[in-house]
Amino acid sequence: MADLDLSALHGSLTDRALNSMNFLNEISHHYPDAISLAAGRPTEEFFDLDDVPRYLGLFAAHLRSEGLDEAAVRRTILQYGRTKGIVHELVARNLAVDEDIQVDPEAIVVTAGCQEAMLLTLRALRADASDVLLAISPAYVGITGAARVVDLPVLPVPDLDDLPAVVKAARADGLRPRGFYVMPDFANPSGLSMDLATRHRLLSLAAAEDLLLLEDNPYGLFPAAGIDRLPTLKALDTSRRVVYLGSFAKTGLPGARVGYVVADQTVGDGGLLADQLSKLKSMVTVNTSPIAQAVIGGKLLDCDFSLNTANQREREIYADNLRALTDGLAERFPNGEISWTVPSGGFFVVVSVPFTVDDALLTRSAQDYGVLWTPMSHFYDTDAPVNALRLSCSAVTPAQLRLALDRLTAFIADQLVLSGRSELDL
Repeated sequence: MADLDLSALHGSLTDRALNSMNFLNEISHHYPDAISLAAGRPTEEFFDLDDVPRYLGLFAAHLRSEGLDEAAVRRTILQYGRTKGIVHELVARNLAVDEDIQVDPEAIVVTAGCQEAMLLTLRALRADASDVLLAISPAYVGITGAARVVDLPVLPVPDLDDLPAVVKAARADGLRPRGFYVMPDFANPSGLSMDLATRHRLLSLAAAEDLLLLEDNPYGLFPAAGIDRLPTLKALDTSRRVVYLGSFAKTGLPGARVGYVVADQTVGDGGLLADQLSKLKSMVTVNTSPIAQAVIGGKLLDCDFSLNTANQREREIYADNLRALTDGLAERFPNGEISWTVPSGGFFVVVSVPFTVDDALLTRSAQDYGVLWTPMSHFYDTDAPVNALRLSCSAVTPAQLRLALDRLTAFIADQLVLSGRSELDL
């Protein structure tokens, strides 16, 4: 039997980001009786297995309407497929309808979830050891982990005002910032958003510093009640400065694992960055499952390309849950011992507490109190202690949310006592 030394394998395998991703994906399976406010999953209330063959049928009918015979329809859906995808034209129409993003379908690469879109983009940008990625901090652990896999160091940017200084310092150290990763709408993990003026300012900064912006937008269709959606950076982009990372996990079906990247930047003699990403994809996944793409394509056809319209019921659930979560925290913690963000949409609220939050504390919360959440330490690229936790309200019922908040309140109150704080007036 061959025994392998972990230190002799790729360094990313021991990196905190990869360990975090596995931990966060698996924690709920270890504590199935705990109510989870940890995972940013979409609600399952409207999942229907009967939709899958119906969507497949709609996409097959669409192919026939485009002039394909039955053999070609079967081949398109069931055979190996085009590396850049078979629903790229439908995705382009969805972007035009929902986001006012006008893009050549050939600039779109359909990927195996948005995670592959990130990996391909970072792999292409990482040319040598001087290259670095900038990322708003705290950042989605998936981008940090993907960067580790391709040996691309990540430099944190605590605030947009810090961006020019971070770029200047990196270049002074002989490094080459290749891009800046941001999530302008209801970000994971912070839940916060950029206002319109900030979006314009960021585009100007990117042009001045000659940076690409990697815009990730999984939550943009889910503003809170009474909140108007803002244009994406890509919709405001007039100089192809933005690489747009998209996903149908929250707005379509997460089990399909279909995402995409819009990479309309020109490379060399006028070809598209998307064509270069396609070369990489052919060596990673060959192509995204045509069957899965057909299901998503059928959903897009079914809603006349407006996922904004198709997700109206989900949007109402998320908005109601978000309000119930922040109102519930205010009712249970009236004395200022803890604080929390009040996002204008999305799935996430960050709770700040006067004690260090780590995985051991999460395990105690799951075992002894029956509630799961996410330590914010997973979203910082540092070992420094973090006194905050992230709550997700997307995949629970109102009754579960109330019970989870009661359990969380008991946990925090006990932890305050253990940490030497006075007991809350609850």
